[in-house]
Amino acid sequence: MAEPEKYIFKVEEGKEGSDGRPSVGPVYRSIFAKDGFPEPIEGMDSCWDVFRFVVEKYPNNPMLGRREIVDGKPGKYVWQTYQEVYDIVIKLGNSLRSHGVKDEAKCGIYGANSPEWIISMEACNAHGLYCVPLYDTLGAGAVEFIIRHSEVSIVFVEEKKITELFKTCPNSTEYMKTVVSFGGVSHEQREEAKNFGLDIYAWDEFLKLGDGKQCDLPIKKKSDICTIMYTSGTTGDPKGVMISNESIVTLIAGVIRLLKSANEALSVKDVYLSYLPLAHIFDRVIEECFIQHGAAIGFWRGDVKLLIEDLGELKPTIFCAVPRVLDRVYSGLQKKLSDGGFLKKLLFNSAFSYKFGHMKKGQSHVEASPMCDKLVFSKVKQGLGGNVRIILSGAAPLASHVESFLRVVACCHVLQGYGLTESCAGSFVSLPDKLDMLGTVGPPVPNVDIRLESVPEMEYDALASTPRGEICIRGKTLFSGYYKREDLTKEVLIDGWLHTGDVGEWQPNGSMKIIDRKKNIFKLSQGEYVAVENIENIYGEVQAVDSVWVYGNSFESFLVAVANPNQHILEHWAAENGVSGDYEALCQNAKAKEFILGELVKMAKEKKMKGFEIIKAIHLDPVPFDMERDLLTPTYKKKRPQLQKYYQSVIDEMYKTTNEKFASRG
Repeated sequence: MAEPEKYIFKVEEGKEGSDGRPSVGPVYRSIFAKDGFPEPIEGMDSCWDVFRFVVEKYPNNPMLGRREIVDGKPGKYVWQTYQEVYDIVIKLGNSLRSHGVKDEAKCGIYGANSPEWIISMEACNAHGLYCVPLYDTLGAGAVEFIIRHSEVSIVFVEEKKITELFKTCPNSTEYMKTVVSFGGVSHEQREEAKNFGLDIYAWDEFLKLGDGKQCDLPIKKKSDICTIMYTSGTTGDPKGVMISNESIVTLIAGVIRLLKSANEALSVKDVYLSYLPLAHIFDRVIEECFIQHGAAIGFWRGDVKLLIEDLGELKPTIFCAVPRVLDRVYSGLQKKLSDGGFLKKLLFNSAFSYKFGHMKKGQSHVEASPMCDKLVFSKVKQGLGGNVRIILSGAAPLASHVESFLRVVACCHVLQGYGLTESCAGSFVSLPDKLDMLGTVGPPVPNVDIRLESVPEMEYDALASTPRGEICIRGKTLFSGYYKREDLTKEVLIDGWLHTGDVGEWQPNGSMKIIDRKKNIFKLSQGEYVAVENIENIYGEVQAVDSVWVYGNSFESFLVAVANPNQHILEHWAAENGVSGDYEALCQNAKAKEFILGELVKMAKEKKMKGFEIIKAIHLDPVPFDMERDLLTPTYKKKRPQLQKYYQSVIDEMYKTTNEKFASRG
């Protein structure tokens, strides 16, 4: 068999462990950085330069668009050009200075993505202020924590979030002195602000403060912090990740090199739908890349049910998503298929097998079957607006069956990326048309060095023939530390290497597969260690469940789980097996639990999992794990202590009945 093409090369040898330090694997770099890492454009030292340069180059290009509402109905996208946005940004900066905002002040931004969000961010960039996003998806408790911890003095806020913001008062008003609405301010809100001792302004009103003023822009250095992004840890208070100008301009240079090397360079013709929260690094850096190219950014209306309609109107060329969104697309298409009758299903499945077969032989998705694309799959492409050429998934792992399905039917490249807020987002990304990268996050981006560090307690060896270990990242994209938490910074940033806490496995082609999480390990009563994330990843491949949380502890000898079943598959099974009841009733049904447990056990055996890794009891929750119940972080990572607390009575009941069952068998 031919050797797989390798997309990395070695820059340093691995080292055996010594003085209690674990062994480390060799240091690798992207093949696209063979002649060194790409440098940012000469003179581009800050995020402000990214914007300033492009305004000079493409002043009349459309930059920010939102849908016009005519007679209560959404119409076309209406655009502001780069020059128009620049003029408002300068005005806003003058207003900030006139209002007494000093150098390096902390400026909060709270609300869903919108042109005003970007304009506020660029005004911070222009004046060297720290932009501090306040999470749209976190409750008032976290918003208050961030305002107080980072000492935010002024907050730009979406009109409908003003009430939420006021819930942080009076505690937050120790630091927060001014509130600027993205829209208007009601009379009641003015009264409330007055009671809290706050200055409050409508957007247009605040812009007028800078009329006739011309404030000089400070010189910005690469090392200056441009944003403090708070990451919602799965435990404890949010941590403020300080990101410098250098991190972002370095990352952009790497993304440009990567896309050019893969013949998918961005251009002024590209269009992006902004809906993933700008409060997260993933969307922030993607939008910075679009801005650097003078491309267009259109905003959604803030409602996930209307997302497809916004896609249809905007017709983006690049669609970034988190797995949750792509899972919805997948489930929607599966439902349409099963409702479409036998012939339709047969035609679709035949076209799918034919095209996928050709892609497996090495053909690109374009060459694999133009006929199938035209007759069968073009409808899927139209559903995403008709112009999408790249779907990029990030923030959490995308299930392999969803990824392979979309690679065939979406008529575009489907890429998966990996990174942390601490690494300024993308550190790995899979490459177009490389089917052997399915289920991986691809090779490193060409601006970082990567090595694995052994995790002996989990039996992961970075020097083994199949190297596995904690992923460590080195490079200029790394964060500058956690704000006011040097202790936590020292825990993860050691000798220039960021320790991610994620366990990866190098693939023969140089791509990385995320297989586990370093800290998610516990011991069962018989002394066996369980790496729970690895197990959940395997069970996550079962199509009958949308999400699964596995639990065990050192007082019990076996594992139990809570799962969100796939509604469509469960209802289909019930109809075929004469089990009555709606979806909620089915989740309580003993036979339905047996069916789902059986599917999980089947997968466990197929993957040759150890006996103690096989789930012995299951609870089905019809309501997906969500942020409302504090079970997930905003990037959809499971909050294990909270899940345990929420499902404690269910867990106790599962252990009680299963142990009784075992006892009665003797």
